[in-house]
Amino acid sequence: MTLYPKLILDALATVTYPGTKKNLVESEMVADTPSINGMAVKIVLLFPRDTDPFLKSTVKAAEAAIHYHVGKDVQVTIETEFKSKPRPEVGKLLPQVKNIIAVSSGKGGVGKSTVAANLAIALAKLGYKVGLLDADIFGPSMPKMFHVEDERPYATEKDGRQLIVPIEKYGVKLLSIGFFVNPDTATLWRGGMASNALKQLIGDADWGELDYFVIDTPPGTSDIHLTLLQTLAITGAVIVSTPQSVALADARKGIDMYKNDKVNVPILGLVENMAWFTPAELPENKYYIFGKEGCKKLADEMGTPLLAQIPLVQSICESGDDGEPAATKPDTATGQAFLGFAQSVVTVTNRRNKEQDPTRIVKVSRQ
Repeated sequence: MTLYPKLILDALATVTYPGTKKNLVESEMVADTPSINGMAVKIVLLFPRDTDPFLKSTVKAAEAAIHYHVGKDVQVTIETEFKSKPRPEVGKLLPQVKNIIAVSSGKGGVGKSTVAANLAIALAKLGYKVGLLDADIFGPSMPKMFHVEDERPYATEKDGRQLIVPIEKYGVKLLSIGFFVNPDTATLWRGGMASNALKQLIGDADWGELDYFVIDTPPGTSDIHLTLLQTLAITGAVIVSTPQSVALADARKGIDMYKNDKVNVPILGLVENMAWFTPAELPENKYYIFGKEGCKKLADEMGTPLLAQIPLVQSICESGDDGEPAATKPDTATGQAFLGFAQSVVTVTNRRNKEQDPTRIVKVSRQ
């Protein structure tokens, strides 16, 4: 059998690339004329980026198509090239970001996302350059809290790479998986898919120069947390809890995750959310419906600063649902509380950077 380029190209034309819904030839993915030496064929396929989710399956399909349409005895070699430069290796991501702050909670329902959103906005109000990453892949809430559910980030070419441009609002650069999935459909992904999506939001986005990169982490301790710890050198963690005992028990687990010898991420401090209830018509009254100063006692026990006590006020919930978080209104009591919280984060972060060595990216073996 004599091989010639058209035979190979006709075979490749039977393979559909999922990214374009066209075949490899129509998608202009065959980088050059196939090289033929006897029964040996060498092909170069051009993909958009090295993280292309269809890369392996497309290469296998191309090889199978040649064997099926041309001959089983053909020795196929397929090399890959990329239109976009590869993502920088771990350790070189976010080179223009000064501080990475993880906002965490041991359990859900304690208002962690509300605290993260208001922290980011308050830091921007104080004049800092701020980015906010919604790392809760399975329950993203930031698009709604910022009232940008209908926004769709676009890509731009920068330094030879296609980068996602974050949505900007209230002086904060924002990215969330919520921009890319159907809000009415459950995200049924295995851990590996979720981790890869998170890495793309971090490493394939144009975050630019930031003073603070705030990460709203999922509740609890999970594979997503491991991915973050293995991808970024986190400056410090802020732990959010309510005063009640069940929340504090889980907060201890969150603290332990970061203070673990293998992780060793500094705890910047605790935030007691829903510290008391204050009715709008009686602003001077405080009702400790979840217990009194439980988070303050835990902070004292752990030797960790209590960064803020945020009251349970109806306006905080309403402002979050309306896409105008409390920190956007600095003339209100709750707005002032979040501005004070942000200033405390700045203070403890500066102290941490002065007194402690930079955090190292964690090498954690998955069990």
